[in-house]
Amino acid sequence: MANVTFEQVTKKFGDRLAVNNLNLEVKDGEFLVFVGPSGCGKTTTLRLLAGLESITKGQILIGGLPVNQLPPKDRDIAMVFQSYALYPHMSVRQNMAFSLKLQGKSRDEIEKSVNSVASQLGIEELIHRKPKELSGGQQQRVAVGRAIVREPAVFLMDEPLSNLDAKTRLKARQELKKLHEEIKTTFIYVTHDQVEAMSMADRIVMMEDGILQQIDTPSNLYNNPTNKSVAGFIGSPSMNFFDIQKVEQEGKSYLKFGQNLIDIEQYLPQFPLNIANHQVNDPVTLGIRPENIYHPQYLPPDIQGFKIRGIVNLIEMMGSELIVYLQTPDSLEFVARLNPRVNVKSGETLDLIFDSKRIYLFDNNKHNISIFV
Repeated sequence: MANVTFEQVTKKFGDRLAVNNLNLEVKDGEFLVFVGPSGCGKTTTLRLLAGLESITKGQILIGGLPVNQLPPKDRDIAMVFQSYALYPHMSVRQNMAFSLKLQGKSRDEIEKSVNSVASQLGIEELIHRKPKELSGGQQQRVAVGRAIVREPAVFLMDEPLSNLDAKTRLKARQELKKLHEEIKTTFIYVTHDQVEAMSMADRIVMMEDGILQQIDTPSNLYNNPTNKSVAGFIGSPSMNFFDIQKVEQEGKSYLKFGQNLIDIEQYLPQFPLNIANHQVNDPVTLGIRPENIYHPQYLPPDIQGFKIRGIVNLIEMMGSELIVYLQTPDSLEFVARLNPRVNVKSGETLDLIFDSKRIYLFDNNKHNISIFV
């Protein structure tokens, strides 16, 4: 096992900055997940660590030792790719044993390691098959098994579940998390799927435009995003955003969006200290997650908030929940995740309650001013 350190790591492709001054400490035995939109730099970061790309500037350390100049085979890592990269002419046993042969292990050592890992992953009955005879989920297990037998200090995984169907992906997520808990080795995992990240990670690294936006536990990333980029990426459906302004009327402060005026003192008492620093008519963005919007008929007793009127554009029945797409009378669009028993039709006008305690405010630099109360 080993910790991994990125010190001012930068990677350029020509004039394009793929990774910009990344400073990051991955703890020994941690399951760390990189997320972010396409092109954000997460896979490039993994490839820099693996030695598949050269660093433009900075330093990477594994177990406290610099690895910039080491070839991939000498970095004590194992990587599982999106494509699994199994050798098609080899059996499962041969695929898993190949790296051990290159290390000069004896036949008995190889046999013992391969059998042990195959048993651990439940693929003993597949040991003599070729990759083309395996399902996607089985190939994924073999790829993971091939990495495990090497007993590396760090596992690197680049979207290893993206080729699987939804049911198989769910099972594979559970198996990988259980595997990590058993072998307690450092896992660094890249995905575009926030559900994978939230369900598997000890900590999540959110990147955008090559810059680390936030690193935190899944719970803190969801509940206390540091900026609008993080808030909008984490959560499905994503957070609603409204461009608003602070206004003064008759000596009282309000937040105005569209035709709506929110009395700050009455509905948002947690925010005056922050909002006081913003001048009248300064732009502010209000954010609220779809799950924090309620139909009055199914409003929990501990929820207090303000009313917003919306016209229903589209309804998605998800079984356990109702996803409703609406727009205000002045054409501001938003999404609500409602109780499935709500009786609603397209074109209908609804008065919905925004939970005032779950409101986020972002300044014109996109920083979350809500968390500094």
